[in-house]
Amino acid sequence: MKHYILFILAITIASCSFAQTSNITQPESISLPVYKANVGRVVFLADTIAFERLKQTDLLSRFEAKAQNNLYMRLFIANSLTNYQHQLNPSLSVEDLNKGNFQFTFYVDGRQIYQENLNKGANLPATKNTKTTISAPLISNRDEASWGKGLWSRFTARGGDDALITGAHLLKIEVRPYISSPDLKVGEIIASGELQFIVPHADVKAVPIQSIKPNSGWQVSGEPFDQNKIMELNGLIAQNKLKDITSIVVIKNGKLLIEEYFNGSSRNSLHDPRSAGKTFASAMMGIAIHDGFIKSENQTLKDFYDLKKFNNYSPRKEAITLKSLLTMSSVFDGDDNDSDSPGNEENMYPTPDWAKFTLDLSVDSSKTGGKQWNYFTAGAMLLGDIINKSVPGGLEKYADEKLFKPLSITKYQWPYSPQHVPSTAGGLQMRSLDYAKFGQLYKNNGVWNDKQIIPASWVKQSFTKYLSLPKDVVGEGYYGYLFWNKTYTVNNKSYETFYCSGNGGNKIFVFTDEPLVVIVTATAYNRPYAHPQVDKMMQEYILPAVLK
Repeated sequence: MKHYILFILAITIASCSFAQTSNITQPESISLPVYKANVGRVVFLADTIAFERLKQTDLLSRFEAKAQNNLYMRLFIANSLTNYQHQLNPSLSVEDLNKGNFQFTFYVDGRQIYQENLNKGANLPATKNTKTTISAPLISNRDEASWGKGLWSRFTARGGDDALITGAHLLKIEVRPYISSPDLKVGEIIASGELQFIVPHADVKAVPIQSIKPNSGWQVSGEPFDQNKIMELNGLIAQNKLKDITSIVVIKNGKLLIEEYFNGSSRNSLHDPRSAGKTFASAMMGIAIHDGFIKSENQTLKDFYDLKKFNNYSPRKEAITLKSLLTMSSVFDGDDNDSDSPGNEENMYPTPDWAKFTLDLSVDSSKTGGKQWNYFTAGAMLLGDIINKSVPGGLEKYADEKLFKPLSITKYQWPYSPQHVPSTAGGLQMRSLDYAKFGQLYKNNGVWNDKQIIPASWVKQSFTKYLSLPKDVVGEGYYGYLFWNKTYTVNNKSYETFYCSGNGGNKIFVFTDEPLVVIVTATAYNRPYAHPQVDKMMQEYILPAVLK
């Protein structure tokens, strides 16, 4: 009787909220007893259970986070997602409403830890339009692809792991509808649920520090550091609590302090750092300008291409500067963080001519050159094409003579465009110790072995905070000439770094006020934990150890 009264109350409330605006789609009916008893709830299960066989006794109130245990959630909502979204803006079509999704908010012990507007591609339109109960795995040992597992990974990577320490916790999840067109708008809670989440004690076994073998090409440092911190870090990597890390190299005062390899990699392994390789385009641009093959970064595209031969010609396209490409602030209609953007890098790779793809793009009327930052791989690739056609012998020969040979880098592999031009979109493979040379070159203001390789003025320009990074995309920080910028805080002291960054968690850190260069390579490609776990490594282990 109690469950029936609750059900009638929930339906009455839903009916009142929908009194002024009718449904835009037909939701599935509410019929099974377990559904009627749990309208408006997020419930938790230990396994996949067919909805028609689901019983109240299957719902979990307690979960122990052991390796063998799975955790699933199921939403019971009084109407379909699309109809809830319809209340937020009744003028939108179903197609426009489907561009939104659910918003999830995670709390641990009453404190909000993470909030995410689920990507529009999670859940099919048919699910959004009709379903009133939706299931997804959060933690699963099965090889099953699901937006739920990705959502949980992002939650744990962005604060969840730090909050769910050993012991008992109250995990709470709230679900709201959101729409993204024409502006972001979030509705009221449509489902919520709580679960006692038990994290058992797990010993992290320290793993010994790897000895630095001879013939590294570096003078070995004798400076002390907190070896226990590094051994604890090694243990976390060995136990896969920090995932897919392949190497850590620390250079302090120009000498090799730490050299560690994991997951099958070694000193001679070539790592694919993805977009960390973009920064080499910036280095080569500075060298080419110094040598007079390119006049300055203020030159515009019309100096290098007959733009009227490409699609979507505009005088604004002719005014695009090399500097705006270096700072990812050009007016091209391109944004890698927007899957619908015409200039998204995923649209470039299948085409037979990447430079033509980029130059064919239209300009975005909402952008002002040099003012708005949008991550734009095609622009970084275009810089390489410009250098390639401007320097004698092409980019590959020029980079080898002007950068790699002076640094004694002999083992490396460029990726190539379809025209066999070295691709500065990313993916320049090298050994970790050689990435360290590149980082140390910038730390030395462009000098290596008493020879000026990159102009000191170019290093200074590269390490300038031209644009603030959007907090909702990448968090705090700034952007230079294909260099990222951020500040770590350790023991209430700030440590600023400019760094190269690539998919998977690949980093080349150059610290501005400390004699420190740190390399981290990893293969966590497209994993939500890739970058947050590197921040955790730097903040809690590497910096406290070497700056002690």
